[in-house]
Amino acid sequence: MEENNTHSELEGGGFTVIKPQSSLLDLNLRELWRYRDLIVMYVKRDIVTFYKQTILGPLWFVIQPVLTTVMFMFVFGNLAGISTDGVPGVLFYFSSIILWNYFADCLNRNSRTFTDNQNVFGKVYFPRLVVPISVTISNLVRLAIQFALFVVIYIYYFATGAGIQPNIYLLLLPLLILMTAGVSLGFGIIFSSLTTKYRDLTFLLQFGVQLWMYATPIIYPLNSIPADKQWLIQLNPMTSVIETFKYSVLGTGVFSWGWLGYSFALMAVLILVGIMIFNKIEKSFMDTV
Repeated sequence: MEENNTHSELEGGGFTVIKPQSSLLDLNLRELWRYRDLIVMYVKRDIVTFYKQTILGPLWFVIQPVLTTVMFMFVFGNLAGISTDGVPGVLFYFSSIILWNYFADCLNRNSRTFTDNQNVFGKVYFPRLVVPISVTISNLVRLAIQFALFVVIYIYYFATGAGIQPNIYLLLLPLLILMTAGVSLGFGIIFSSLTTKYRDLTFLLQFGVQLWMYATPIIYPLNSIPADKQWLIQLNPMTSVIETFKYSVLGTGVFSWGWLGYSFALMAVLILVGIMIFNKIEKSFMDTV
C-alpha cells in the first residue's frame, strides 16, 4: 500500500493531487510548512492530554527531576562517593537531568510514531513527520518548567557563594537545546521506522536508554574518566551537549569545540538518515504494522 504521498495543486482547478514521493531525500519542507497548523494542534493536544490525565498536572514536571536528583545525591554522592567536580550536588545532577529528560522522553515517544498512530495514518493523509516534530516541540514545555526550577535553585546557590562560575558559553544554550532535540528526533524516527517490522526493538530501546544515561556524564564528571578513555564517552553525541551546558553554568567540566562540532555533525547525519528510512518505511508501513 502506498502511504508516502505528496500534495500538489493543479493550477486554476483547485484540485489536490496525492502522489508517491519519488525520492528518499524528498524532504518536501514546503508541505510540512503548509501543515504547520496541524503541528500546532498536535502540540496543544499533547499538553492538554497530559494535564487531563494527571492529578497534579504540570507539577509532575517538577517532581520527577527533583526526586531523581535527590536519589542521585544519596546513592552516587553519599553512598558511592562519586565526585561532583567541586560544585553542590543538587546543581551538578539537576543541570544534567533536565536536558537528559528532554532527550530521553522525545526519543522514547518518537520511536513509537508509527505504532501509536497507525489508526490515524491508515485513514487520513498528512505528512507523517508532523507527529515526531510535534512531540519534540511539545516536550519543550516540560523542559522550560524544569529549567525555570533550575534557575531558582541556581540563583540561591550563586547568591550564597557556592563557587559556581557562569560564563559566556551560556549563549550556546539555544544550540544545545536544538542539538538535543535533533539527536532525539533522528534516533527516534529511525527506531519508529524499524519497529514497524521488529517490535522487539521497542523493549530494546527502553533498556538501551537507561544504559545510555550511564554512558553520559550525568552522575559523574567527564574529567573523572582517565584522559586516554574520555574519547570513548565523547563518541556519545549527548556527552558534549551535557558537558557544555554544565561548563557554561557551573564553570567546571570539559568543553571542546571539536567534540561539540562532532555532535552537531552526527545530529545532522542522524536526521538525514532518519528521514530517508522514514520515507521508505512510510510507503508500506500499513502492511507491516
